Amino acid sequence: MSVKKILLALVIIAAVVAAVMFDVTQYLNLDTLKAQQTRVNGWFEAEPLLTFAIYFIAYVLVTALSIPGATILTLGAGAIFGLGWGLLLASFASSVGALLAFLSARFLLKDWVQSKFGQRLEAINRGVKRDGAFYLLSLR
Repeated sequence: MSVKKILLALVIIAAVVAAVMFDVTQYLNLDTLKAQQTRVNGWFEAEPLLTFAIYFIAYVLVTALSIPGATILTLGAGAIFGLGWGLLLASFASSVGALLAFLSARFLLKDWVQSKFGQRLEAINRGVKRDGAFYLLSLR
């Protein structure tokens, strides 16, 4: 295993361990969303771009690390930012998070999966080689 793969695996493991240690999922439920909605709406009124950016990053991280709670974040995006902006945020953040999860899994496990499934992956490998990120987003 290369140094890059080891470093990426360590970063992912550290992020998941931190999420478990700080019990992040306790904040990703409907009751917490209801209780904090007024507070977050206040932040959004005071600093709309910063609030949007922080929410986007949090959503991407939850999705990329496969932490339960993306459904609550989707509902929260609509409740806090409204239908239009909430839909935009949830759509892009979930796609970016899924793309990061896919790319990291592909990078870390590519050799193992290739040896296990070989010929069945040939079409996907050609598509990624030809169209790169666009192919991955269209798979999503």
